[in-house]
Amino acid sequence: MAVVTPYLLVEDLTKSVGSKMLFSNISFAINKGQRIALIARNGIGKSTLLDILMGNTDYDSGKITWRKDLKVKYLPQKLSSDLAQQLLGEKAYIEEFSKLSGGQQKKLLLQQVLDDEPDILLLDEPTNHLDLETVVWLEDYLGDKRVARGERPLTILMVTHDRYFLDSVCTDIFELDEHSLYTYHGNYAYYMEKRAERIETQNAEVEKARNLYRTELEWMRRMPQARAHKAQYRIDNFYELEKKAKQQRTESDVRLAVKSGYIGNKIFEAKNVCKTYTSRSTGEEKVILKNFNYVFSRYEKLGIIGNNGTGKSTFIKLLLGEVPLDNGSWDVGSTVKFGYYAQTGLKFDEGKKVIDIVRDIAEVVDLGNGQRMTASQFLQMFLFSPNQQYDFVSKLSGGERQRLHLCTVLMRSPNFLILDEPTNDLDIPTLNVLEEYLMNFQGCLIVVSHDRYFMDRVVDHLFVFHGNGEIQDFPGNYTQYRLEGQNDSNPAKVEKTIAKVEKVKTEKKRRLSFKEKQELEELEKQMPILEEEKAQLEVLLSGGATDPNEISKTSARYKEVQEALDLAEMRWLELSEVES
Repeated sequence: MAVVTPYLLVEDLTKSVGSKMLFSNISFAINKGQRIALIARNGIGKSTLLDILMGNTDYDSGKITWRKDLKVKYLPQKLSSDLAQQLLGEKAYIEEFSKLSGGQQKKLLLQQVLDDEPDILLLDEPTNHLDLETVVWLEDYLGDKRVARGERPLTILMVTHDRYFLDSVCTDIFELDEHSLYTYHGNYAYYMEKRAERIETQNAEVEKARNLYRTELEWMRRMPQARAHKAQYRIDNFYELEKKAKQQRTESDVRLAVKSGYIGNKIFEAKNVCKTYTSRSTGEEKVILKNFNYVFSRYEKLGIIGNNGTGKSTFIKLLLGEVPLDNGSWDVGSTVKFGYYAQTGLKFDEGKKVIDIVRDIAEVVDLGNGQRMTASQFLQMFLFSPNQQYDFVSKLSGGERQRLHLCTVLMRSPNFLILDEPTNDLDIPTLNVLEEYLMNFQGCLIVVSHDRYFMDRVVDHLFVFHGNGEIQDFPGNYTQYRLEGQNDSNPAKVEKTIAKVEKVKTEKKRRLSFKEKQELEELEKQMPILEEEKAQLEVLLSGGATDPNEISKTSARYKEVQEALDLAEMRWLELSEVES
């Protein structure tokens, strides 16, 4: 049997930054056809690890071996003119490149990387700044659909927080946690299940060690002569047991216990708002808003989607008054207090300490209901330890900077949150907490995001920016919007340009037709079959199989069954609500 040489072999790799250990003695291999996601909390070293593998950053110890004659391509998280020149190869392009939006730059460089047809791809947050349509296209290009089309399978190591993307693309998950690396052979859903089992097992082992440690400690504390004749191995085992018993997980979540301020019945109203601007890249005039009228309701949660360049971020800047209107006006209620989380983040003073950034806003933070916190206590809610609070901003990772940005927004207790790409650079645990906070937020919300999972959880309806001033109001989340667009043979029926949004009216009750009754009966037969197949596939995925091709096929079928079951359940619920 021929020995398969991995594309990449990493042995006992260790990296620390100052006194902070990122990872210690981690080892892993990447084989042809694997599509691996690297997951960790912000500041643990995900981007650092990719830079080490590409030879851009030094490491403390270990060995990295690439297979000879491999074509390796790397798209880092941060885009730059140097990177553009390296990938595009023409200096003449750079000036034009700088005129493009962040999303357009990302598209161009990503396409260049993919067109080179590398043997292995390293991607750091590939979906950041991309519009939703491009994210869906990329998902299809990289994932199982590519294999189904008979195209050459790609080998990928990527850092991403997009949970739908993880589920669709990845065959394996690598997790950096507590300075160690853990591997999971499956997609994100499989990883979440197995990670929970791992942590539960580790906690049980630590608890068992602590119980045994108390017994052995008594034995060690006896007079030396009482144990002189005892075996040395028991003494050695004691010290190993001591290490394990004193293990303690440092995992914790961001706590968003901030209360929103009171908001009145009058929020804001757009009256015949118009805005046109001239594109820097093409010189063409683009219509963002054309006679736009809208009355925002109390506690409304609005998502904004659309292709890059259709005016999503400009719309927000218009609302905040950062960009002047051509015509029309905003009528904002007197109780409205905006909180704005910008896509580009805040430009913090690199020479300032983290604690000083917050103290410049307020020494004491009012949480509502008579609760108050010092600036230091508030920062601890956002996982900045007392030591880290006195670090300079320059030492923070991209995700830690975004967490600090979120901290400065929420400490002002806004009652109307405007979030422009809030998921960029935030780790998944922080996203989960932010989602829960927004779902229960007693105020208004506008969010622009490419993260479909995030949008599905937090918004009530969507503004779909189609370009040229055309805005569609859709009464549902992103997945529902996609499903309706796929199921309707005439897209023109789905799209509806709005001048003023009207509330969705409840349809009059009707009775099922004969055909619909048959469909309902068929769904009731089909759903148990799909559920049974799903359960069988879950058993296969958790069975410890090591064949990448078999795992990939099983994961692909699991996704198909899950999608079919979701559609069937949705249709069953729809028909069940109709009087028979």
